[in-house]
Formats: sequence, structure tokens, C-alpha cells
Amino acid sequence: MRYAHIIMALAEERWAIHPDKLQAILDFMADRSAGLKYSAEEIEAKIGKGQEQAVARQEGNVAILPLRGVIANRMSMFGDISGGTSSEGFARNFQAAMRDDGVKAIILDVDSPGGVVSGTPELSSMIYQARGSKPIVAHVNANAASAAYWIASAADEMVVTPSGSVGSIGVVGVHDDLSAALEKAGVKKTIIKAGEFKTEGNPFEPLSDDARARKQAKVDASYDQFVRAIARNRNVSLAAVREGFGRGDMVDAEPAVAEGMADSIGTLEDTLQRFGASQYGAAPQTRRRAFASEREKRALML
Repeated sequence: MRYAHIIMALAEERWAIHPDKLQAILDFMADRSAGLKYSAEEIEAKIGKGQEQAVARQEGNVAILPLRGVIANRMSMFGDISGGTSSEGFARNFQAAMRDDGVKAIILDVDSPGGVVSGTPELSSMIYQARGSKPIVAHVNANAASAAYWIASAADEMVVTPSGSVGSIGVVGVHDDLSAALEKAGVKKTIIKAGEFKTEGNPFEPLSDDARARKQAKVDASYDQFVRAIARNRNVSLAAVREGFGRGDMVDAEPAVAEGMADSIGTLEDTLQRFGASQYGAAPQTRRRAFASEREKRALML
């Protein structure tokens, strides 16, 4: 049984992530721990193609900060799996854009299934506290699930691309019981510990009732923190988040705006053009005016 330390690390985390993505990660790691190897094409078929590592860029006086893939406090294997985002790295880019006098507006370019809870509330609060300094727009292109929505909702404004969706508000904890697999492989793990809860929830034995209750309490606490942050960010009641906002499911663009989960629907280009920028260079109309002006100048010279 290989990669047991990684499986333990996955189990220790509290996840704010779309369940399908989490299951894909867990299944992938279970196969790897069993010694299965996959080609790049097979990995893509199982967990999806890793996104290219997007980098912060500037269009005109607008900073575009990508929030892509699985979100982790400090990026590790998730970067290889999904082209993910480090909360710490994103925070540095955000603060640099805030301090740059040449940046007049910030767009968070979001496409993420979410990630781990650790680091997410801090990043969300940082963005929320920066409101009012310069325009901060979260543009969902095309999904902001769980931790990604937790972070993106802190912006001054949230715009969702017409085919996009937001939500998956919830927290998940996992426990893999590997004891039967180890027994089948002829391996018996003996745990030597000091401290009552030191090895609680380890994957080498079934989860006890007490361990499950303690794990559930931690998940509930993170969920409460999540709900309170969304209520603050979107200026709605706690009940509105708990009883609506998808109740853990994803919500498409139009109903999300109707329910107050987002502010409007539009493309990234629409959002950029509001600030006089474009991801495609000068607008066609601007180029036509420049061409007409040049043509008039040449006519006068003849």
C-alpha cells in the first residue's frame, strides 16, 4: 500500500470542493496507492485535463488574476493534477495589484471546483476588506464551486458567464479505511502513539464513533464559517444562505442572479470593456476610426 501518507493528508483536510472533483481525486489516489500507473491520457480521462498554469496579467489598466483548478493553501500535487491555485500565491498577486497605482480595477477570473478549507477564509476576508479601494469584480468563467465561490463572493461584484454556474456551498470530510485492503495484502499496521487523539482517524483501522463525531464537529464548524462569510459577502441573511443558494448544489447563471448569489450575467470581454480594456486588443470600432483618420491624412497629402 503506497502513498499512505498522502491519503492521510487528504483525510485530515476539510474540503470545500465540488463532490465529483473530490471523488475523482480520492479514486485516483486509491489507484495509485494500489500500484496502478496511468498514462497522461488515462489520467485525463479519470480526473480531467489539468489546466495550464494561468498567470496574472494586465489588460490596459485592469489586472486579471486567475483563480483556476483545485485551490490549496500551498500548492503541491494539486497543481500537477488540475493546474490549481495556491491561496498564498493568489493573495500576493492580489496585494500587488492593490498597491499598483497603474491598476485601476481588478478582475478575478474564476474557474474552479473549489479546494481545501485551510487558507480560504483568510483569502476571502482579505478581498472583502479591500472593497472600496478600487473596483474588484469576480468574473465566473465558467464555474465557481465551493471554496472558489467563498473567495469570489468577497469581490465588490460578481458576474457569471452565460453558461456558467456558482454554488456548491458545503464542507466535506473523508476517511478511507484501508484495513481490509492491508489485510488482503498481508500487511498489519501497528500504531505506537502518545496523546489520546494523536492518530485519530488514521486510515489503518475503522473510524470509531468518537472519532466520527469529532470529525463531524469540525466539518460543521467550517460550514458555519462558510455560511457566515457568504452572508457577509453577499449582504444576505444566514437563513438565505442555509435554506437557499443551492443548498450545496451548483446554480446556473440566470437563477443564481435571480436568487442574489451573483449580480449579473456577461462574458469576460463584456466585463473588461466596462473598464476600457479588452483581451483581444483594440476594439474593431476603434481600429476603424484610426484607419479612417489615417486615410484622411493621406488624402490631404495628395
